Amino acid sequence: MKKNWILSGVAAATLTGASVAQNVSTALAATTATVPAADAQTTKVVAAANAFLATLSTAQKKAVLFAWTDDTQRKNWSNFPLGGPGANRKGVRWGELNAAQRAVLMNLLGTVLSPSGVAMVKGQMLADDLIRATDQGQGPAGAGGPPASGGTSPTAGQATPPAGAPAGGLPAGSRPQVSFGSEYYFVSFVGTPSSSSPWMLQFGGHHLAINATVVGKDVTLSPSLTGGEPIKVAFNGKTYTLVPNVPVEAQAAYALLQTLSAAQKAKAVISTTRADLVLGPGHDGQVLQPEGLPGSAMTAAQRTQFLALIRDRLGILNADDLAAKMTTITQNIDKTYFAWWGPTTSAGAAYHRVTGPTVIIEFAPQSNDGDPANHLHNMYRDPTNEYGAAWTKLK
Repeated sequence: MKKNWILSGVAAATLTGASVAQNVSTALAATTATVPAADAQTTKVVAAANAFLATLSTAQKKAVLFAWTDDTQRKNWSNFPLGGPGANRKGVRWGELNAAQRAVLMNLLGTVLSPSGVAMVKGQMLADDLIRATDQGQGPAGAGGPPASGGTSPTAGQATPPAGAPAGGLPAGSRPQVSFGSEYYFVSFVGTPSSSSPWMLQFGGHHLAINATVVGKDVTLSPSLTGGEPIKVAFNGKTYTLVPNVPVEAQAAYALLQTLSAAQKAKAVISTTRADLVLGPGHDGQVLQPEGLPGSAMTAAQRTQFLALIRDRLGILNADDLAAKMTTITQNIDKTYFAWWGPTTSAGAAYHRVTGPTVIIEFAPQSNDGDPANHLHNMYRDPTNEYGAAWTKLK
């Protein structure tokens, strides 16, 4: 079965909203007066971006480049598969790239992200290939079946399915027309890659939106959506983790919860009912009031664990830019809150949130497919620097 050939490959590979949003949009549309000189890391990022652009045809290059002032494209990201509510991604599809172009694109992602960040991206793409093979949910042709035009089969490190593999999926018309699979992940640029002007790299698809704004020596991933489904799969009596970052983060949050005293836990646990994602797509500029237990009410050892939890999430960013980000977060750790919604007896099935002056993290399990720990919608935002707004205002 199709499921078997994909799993075999896995085994082998073992704030009031409106006004704030308007201010952000206005700031982003402005031309930066002074952009700090690029450092060695962003020089690599710019070179890798230009190397990727050089592989594209004229039509592909036209499709992938958007003006820096294009606020619509800047915010054009979603947790839904293509064709889902509000999911109308633009740019160039992974399925429209040849093997050489894909390799150069992954190299570009490897300059923006850490090795674990690249592994996360590949894992999410692989997970979506598994959804495509086992539960396409297709309506009319092209809603999860073979590519409608051009493109190749799913390739997050996977082989082409064997000839005659069953198509699977639900009866036509039983679900809105959506497109699952790694070939429906898109790359785009808002602005032109440059060492002296701001620009943004976007890469995403179902359960993934990497929005990396580059300004001189600095890179931010705010806002970015991660997660995935399925996180783990069982095959031939063994369990394989497709998206390795998620279990690490879940265990780190649960470990911190277990260190809390009864009084601390009474503040941190807001409810035993799981909450859902709050600051997902379409919620730019929305304010979340801090809830839970602040770092100032933690012991030194607990604050160390708290910072480790934050680093586990933000560690998808390259080491150079992560260090700068973690320095700011560490300085504000006393004013940063940890909160929990959901069961407190195990890791992964509860929603947790980190809310600080320069960081908001949401870990949001979804229960609509059975095991909440196997379907995640997670967000990272910096309320002071959405889409790099803090670096792109007129000085």
